[in-house]
Amino acid sequence: METLPTPLLTEAEIAARVTSLANEISRDYAGKGELLLVGVLKGAFIFLADLARRLTIPRQVDFVALSTYPDTTTDPGAVRLIMDLRSDIANRHVLVVEDILDTGRTLHYLLRTLAARQPASLKTCVLLHKPARREVAINPDYLGFEIPDRWVVGYGLDHADHHRTLPYLGVIDAETVG
Repeated sequence: METLPTPLLTEAEIAARVTSLANEISRDYAGKGELLLVGVLKGAFIFLADLARRLTIPRQVDFVALSTYPDTTTDPGAVRLIMDLRSDIANRHVLVVEDILDTGRTLHYLLRTLAARQPASLKTCVLLHKPARREVAINPDYLGFEIPDRWVVGYGLDHADHHRTLPYLGVIDAETVG
């Protein structure tokens, strides 16, 4: 039987913070028309679903998928868009919903890509932030939690596609991660 990850944030702590974020976002976008939530797959899908259900403003949901290639010799940390939006975002209010901000490379790439499409506004909502790993200066507009530089799983985040559906966020030991 597999050992479960050590809890870092409980299901109740996450739910309370997601509700607080939804209230803040709903207040900030009230009266501005429909908000397009852009979830970054796969990690943000649970956070996005919970956040979207708690919003009290008109909203739509779309998704992107990105891939990073940390081991390439020509461009270490290169990011590639592997699934694009179905929606045209020109003149729309867009909120990128991301599971975790660590180096900042992925989110920086995505924001540059989306900004070129001329949305009315472009902001970010990040569940977790690891400031110790930051390489690119990005400050999320909405932030769930700052966490230490540990490998976390659950609530959408995974290790080798395991633990993604845990209802809490847990820590995996470095030896396990390899």
